[in-house]
Amino acid sequence: MLTIKCSGCKAKLWKYKKIGPGKVLRCHKTRISKRFEVLERNGVLLCPCGREIASDMGRFYKMHPEAFLHTGTKDSS
Repeated sequence: MLTIKCSGCKAKLWKYKKIGPGKVLRCHKTRISKRFEVLERNGVLLCPCGREIASDMGRFYKMHPEAFLHTGTKDSS
């Protein structure tokens, strides 16, 4: 389980179940287990500090790689 955080203010954004060893390029909505204070405006997810974190693409969020950090472990299967 990964904890996705803002790279600017380090605020927790959500808990995400990442499957596979690759980079976090997308976050599928069905794998998000807990959301913290994330704002959504015009299809863009924003941290409370105002940084754009991701774009809403329907079934998943397309992540902006420079805008977030993650901690935790990825599932290998």
